Amino acid sequence: MLPWMPVTREAPARPGADGARSSVPEVTDAVFVAEARDLAGLPAAAGPEIAIAGRSNVGKSTLLNRIAGRKALARTSKTPGRTRGLVMFRLSLGRGAPVDSLTLIDLPGYGYARVSRSERQGWQPLIEGYTRTRRALALFVILIDARRGIEDEERQLYEWLGTENVPAQIVFTKVDKLSAAERGLLRERARTTFGARRGGPLLLSGETGEGLPALWTAMFQAAAATEDPEPR
Repeated sequence: MLPWMPVTREAPARPGADGARSSVPEVTDAVFVAEARDLAGLPAAAGPEIAIAGRSNVGKSTLLNRIAGRKALARTSKTPGRTRGLVMFRLSLGRGAPVDSLTLIDLPGYGYARVSRSERQGWQPLIEGYTRTRRALALFVILIDARRGIEDEERQLYEWLGTENVPAQIVFTKVDKLSAAERGLLRERARTTFGARRGGPLLLSGETGEGLPALWTAMFQAAAATEDPEPR
């Protein structure tokens, strides 16, 4: 069961402290596709999909914009919890990328979203249904604010994805706010909690782009393992 109820183009980023050697691909186009409030509202898949989830103040929109290399693809807001459905953005990639396109799925934030309990309850079957039935889902990225640390929602979500055989990637955001010593402690705790599945957790900053090449590598590796883009 998911833990949702408790609820201009930029320059390529440099590799971060995670030691990533790959480069950030060219995103030639980035467009909003749809916002689905129910499974029937999902458009047909058009290639690998990357779901991105996290608490409502984790910096998800900033990261989405950084991945796309755009300043305002996803709207950032001072009010947490603005995403109310499955918001889909399609990225067209330049020559040399291992896939022609990726679709990013922005999932509703949990934890502090300022919406009614009944609306949060409605998100759970939507997200569970999408995760269980969408064959195009290549990777489920779980964002965690590095300053807050790992909480029960993230553990539960990671474990649930494992039971569903859905590839998952832990990404700690806002690592530019941490000292070197704090980063070291975070890595140790993350390895203890999540292990080294798919190479282990990543440290990333949506503000500076640190760690972004490693996330692109994880997304491309997951996309390569996705063969059939039709719903299960």
